[in-house]
Amino acid sequence: MIRLRSIRPAALSMLAALALTGCTSEPVRAVRRVEFVRTLFKDRDHVADFRNMKAYFPTAVVHATGNQSVLEQAGEVELPASFDFRGNRIDTNSFLTLTDTTGLIVVKNDRIVFERYFRGTDARTRTVGWSLSKTFTSALVGIALREGKIHSVSDPVTQYVPELAGSAYDGVSIKDVLQMSSGARWTEDYSDSHSDVVRFGRAVAFGKPLDAFAATLPREHPPGTYQRYNSMDTQVLGMVLRRATGTSLSDYLSTRIWQPLGMQEDGYYLTDRTGVEFAAGGLNATLRDYARLGLLYMHNGNWRGTQIVPSEWVQASVTPDSPHLMPGRRPSAAEVWGYGYQWWIPDLHGEYVAEGIFNQFIYVNPQERLVIVKTSANHTYGTGHGDDESKDHESAHIALFKTIENVLGKVPQ
Repeated sequence: MIRLRSIRPAALSMLAALALTGCTSEPVRAVRRVEFVRTLFKDRDHVADFRNMKAYFPTAVVHATGNQSVLEQAGEVELPASFDFRGNRIDTNSFLTLTDTTGLIVVKNDRIVFERYFRGTDARTRTVGWSLSKTFTSALVGIALREGKIHSVSDPVTQYVPELAGSAYDGVSIKDVLQMSSGARWTEDYSDSHSDVVRFGRAVAFGKPLDAFAATLPREHPPGTYQRYNSMDTQVLGMVLRRATGTSLSDYLSTRIWQPLGMQEDGYYLTDRTGVEFAAGGLNATLRDYARLGLLYMHNGNWRGTQIVPSEWVQASVTPDSPHLMPGRRPSAAEVWGYGYQWWIPDLHGEYVAEGIFNQFIYVNPQERLVIVKTSANHTYGTGHGDDESKDHESAHIALFKTIENVLGKVPQ
């Protein structure tokens, strides 16, 4: 399973950055932000929080056009009543309740065959995607490459963001950062006053912007040799995109993906006090709009006849191309699932997944022409120790999705 202890502190520390900036101009909201961050992994019900993130953080709009693309619907299928996971039979409805599911949509052969909302969420509710945001960032890098704004993924990030010279990112290729193989050290020990997480919180307390911490990270491994999930890598990609395109991440996403795909609703990013978007985890969108990104990738970046993301970028994004990126236990990675360009590859059977803390998922299997999206607010997430599947349930979700996949394979289309 992935969970992987690096996810929680990466998200928490970056949220702390958002929470502690801009406090003088918005004292009430700032207090709410600090309390929200403080209790983020404290076995708390976050359902209402995750659909109302504007109440806590500054935001930037990702504009839709109002001309939404139609997602066709088929007759609704029944979910499997239960599924097997590690020798246990798990009741599906109980599992959806246990993980505080707020939305679940299944799209087969480009038609919605199941769509259900829970806990006060509906089809127009925008919820925070956490690390689902990373896949959108990756897609934008591919588009910027096609447009010639980024010359090559072999370019060092410091070619675009020179202030990272002397840091762990000095001379590191965009490709290595995309693959979470930057070699940057990321420690997560809250009891250690010298850990990266504590240093980051201290820097933010002195008013530094969201991007600033990237320049403080030292190198732990040679770039391109060790895969460690590190949300700061995605924040660096956001920095590269802003410099290369000369525009904000929210505007670039609006014009290159949101509007061409006919997204249903405006999305929005969480930002710091300077308006810089939280590229690694700050995007908020509807369930169907997350599904549209999955469908775009299922179709190799082509949306109803228009090539939005280069097809070769999609294939590179979901194909581990080095031993340290392959699925399975390996000495060259801190993770178990394989990795591409900000997409997880649980195994080598053709499916790939975007995954966010608290159990957000975009699951894609092109061979089965299947996309499954789930939004959640799992109140036990991050409350265990280490790879605690009993709390975080990441691998159990993949088992559920594969069971749905198998059931749909037996249903006449």
